[in-house]
Amino acid sequence: MAERIGIYPGTFDPITLGHMDIIERGSKLVDRLIIGVTTNIAKSPMFSDDERIAIVKRELAGVGGNITVVGFNSLLMDFAEAQGASVIIRGIRGVTDFEYEYQLTGMNRQLNDRIETIFLMADVSLQPIASRLVKEIALYGGDISKFVTPAIRTDVMAKVDQVGRRGAG
Repeated sequence: MAERIGIYPGTFDPITLGHMDIIERGSKLVDRLIIGVTTNIAKSPMFSDDERIAIVKRELAGVGGNITVVGFNSLLMDFAEAQGASVIIRGIRGVTDFEYEYQLTGMNRQLNDRIETIFLMADVSLQPIASRLVKEIALYGGDISKFVTPAIRTDVMAKVDQVGRRGAG
């Protein structure tokens, strides 16, 4: 039987406890899970591609042996095909995520119908967490420790110190 390879794609800017939950649960569904760190040109990243890849690798170092982290800058289905993946894993927090992911999955199936998409609901306690909101809270001087690991909190706050906090003055 062929190895079942899954891809969990995202910008992970920054990686949150919600992402970690999906990664840990998704890794149990496949023989090998590839975390595909990509750039979304519609988003303005806080961290560079190389920084995000290094941070995700660091955060996942103790999670398990069947997870690898790979950067990519192409269509997801092209990346999945190149990696030999048969499954895309996507996390969903709520209805808004579902509507977007439903449309995206339909488009991806048109590009490559040999690769299935699996939706995992985020743990109830983690559903409100979004990287975009974590960055916004941090930029306004709020506490993000409930949403990210201590190391990620340090990384984000260091970036915020570089660009300066908003709302001060």
